[in-house]
Amino acid sequence: MPQAVSDHSKTNVVTLSNGPADRVARHQPSPLVRIHLLGIMRAAGVRHADILPRGRKARAILGYLCFAGGAPVPRSRLAAMLWDRVSKYQARASLRQSLRELSVVFGPLAKQVLSIDHQTIQFNTGACWIDANALLAEDPGTQSVRGKLAELCQGELLEDLDGISAAFDQWLLAKRASFAQNLRNLLASKLNETEKPSAQPSERESIARRLLDFDPTHEGASRVIMRALVDRDERVQALVEYKRLNNALKRSLGADPSPETRALFETIRTSGHDEAQPTQLNGPSADERNSAKAAAPKRSHRRVGVMPFIPLSADVDDNLAFALAHEVSAALARFIWFEVVAPTALMRVPAPTFLSDNELRRQDLDYVVDGSVSCSRGIYRISVRLLDLKTDASPVWSRTFELPADRLDLIDEHVTAPIVAQIDPVILYIEGHPKKRDQDDDALSCVMRALPLLNTMERRNYEEGGELIKRALALEPDNAVVLSWAAYWHVFRIGQGWAEDFAQASKTALDYAERATQLDPANAEALAIYAHIVSFINRDTELALHYFEMALQLNPNLPFIWVYSGLTCCYAGDPDAALERLERCRDLTASLPYFSLHENPFAIAYLMKRQYKKAIEIGRRVVHFTPAFVNGYKPLIAALGHLRRREEAALYIGKLLQIEPDFTLKKFAENYPFTQDRDRRHYLEGLRRAGVPEC
Repeated sequence: MPQAVSDHSKTNVVTLSNGPADRVARHQPSPLVRIHLLGIMRAAGVRHADILPRGRKARAILGYLCFAGGAPVPRSRLAAMLWDRVSKYQARASLRQSLRELSVVFGPLAKQVLSIDHQTIQFNTGACWIDANALLAEDPGTQSVRGKLAELCQGELLEDLDGISAAFDQWLLAKRASFAQNLRNLLASKLNETEKPSAQPSERESIARRLLDFDPTHEGASRVIMRALVDRDERVQALVEYKRLNNALKRSLGADPSPETRALFETIRTSGHDEAQPTQLNGPSADERNSAKAAAPKRSHRRVGVMPFIPLSADVDDNLAFALAHEVSAALARFIWFEVVAPTALMRVPAPTFLSDNELRRQDLDYVVDGSVSCSRGIYRISVRLLDLKTDASPVWSRTFELPADRLDLIDEHVTAPIVAQIDPVILYIEGHPKKRDQDDDALSCVMRALPLLNTMERRNYEEGGELIKRALALEPDNAVVLSWAAYWHVFRIGQGWAEDFAQASKTALDYAERATQLDPANAEALAIYAHIVSFINRDTELALHYFEMALQLNPNLPFIWVYSGLTCCYAGDPDAALERLERCRDLTASLPYFSLHENPFAIAYLMKRQYKKAIEIGRRVVHFTPAFVNGYKPLIAALGHLRRREEAALYIGKLLQIEPDFTLKKFAENYPFTQDRDRRHYLEGLRRAGVPEC
């Protein structure tokens, strides 16, 4: 057997690299076994016989061994990974059965490729041809050989083996991320090598097209194709390629093309067919780079880069840290305010080193998320920071998450989701203070500056925020984000009792919200605001919950949706369901100081459940942090009334009437959107006992 790569003391996840066994394989005249790991798994022997085991667990073992580089793999590792929900005894027995199946199906070849003892399993990858390894080999023979491999090796790694176990799924996720990064780096480095003057344009275009087949969002490859098309007088097709790239970036990353790509697009678009000069388009000229920002339209979204996370301890695999960064990047891309630059774009190729602060700024980034992963005594520690590049890369938020090493199946719920849910309001908080940024007059910047003003619920601030939203509407009347927050402004103005014409304000809020959802049906915030308005104004809680569920499918990490869907559950008479949703919001926003408004539905839910002391505790907190929020006082006063604490309630009634002088029991009974009469009567009785005027 070829010399094995030393058994890594890192972790269950084995790095995807070519060990000595793989290099031996390239010198063998004919491999004993051919194994395809990309797409649907296949395996064939020397006489083309199918030697793929039928059992999914046995196939998973074979797939895992293919990436071990010939190193011995502990049996205990495979048993724990593939049978993670049964006893150790049963897991070992099941592993023996799967290994027996693997040996039987390999037949006479088993003795030459498999070595199994009581402690380890070793697979002779040097005697095999494995498509994933061959595609990444340093010397596949010729470029044509690699091109044919790229055509044959299609699909995702082990795409038919998802769902075998939580631990195997996590390993597979990390392995796919690593393979994707390695292949992307390989193709990108080959593309860079062809920038030499002696390189043939056709060779450069060929590599660029293969890179786009693998990564449709690769801008460097797309620019090569655009220039090649112009050289062939296919200017229209070059513009079509830009449109394809733009759509791919929007769909995958929620981002726009870079200034350099937009500048090239403008050069092609504004030049006539006879004016297009191939020499200018064969590479990014100095003038093109210098005019990139001027040629590109001014962006309003904030650009957030996610750096590859760094493994800090020996038992944390690079692939796990890298996969976690990818998950954070994908989750952030669901938020409407950001253009997200994925981790793969923030590494130098071919060497896996990270970009410096100056290089990050040249990427036109506003913020960067970076992190590290360590493991000690069976606990993963994931530390994450948000850096503001406009203020010398200073940290503006940080947090550390802990997760048991055997519960990686919870990593999305307990790590990824809270990270992105907390980054969103931090950036909005920073962007909401105009001294921090230039006073750009684009529509989204106006809305971002308006949101902190709205959250104070103080009338002067609220009206100032309304003016900013009006300015945004004037700039972009068909922007779904602007329309939805304009609807939000109107509906909370109604709730505060400031709308002079209740019917007209309700109609305006509903019209804006409906237009927003029609313009952008995939906008989670717009759907959630529309759902809240349907619930609060139309009192159609069933329809509202339908739209809230649609919004959660689009972005389950947006606390706003959990809060207002919880409030709708209160209106519908289901405080238990409300508390479940509200607790999810609390999990996502733990440690953030910006969510006192989101606490108020807790007080309503506890009031409905007759848990008056809890309602009072939360109600006091709400009115302390947002004393101008009129609806914060009402559940607090009602709970005090039910406990006959009329003297304390009188203090809060006085503050309530300063904000809403005409508040009475009659007005509350007519306007509050409870669907169940018993809930309305219970609430009213508490207010009455507290001393709220009848009419």
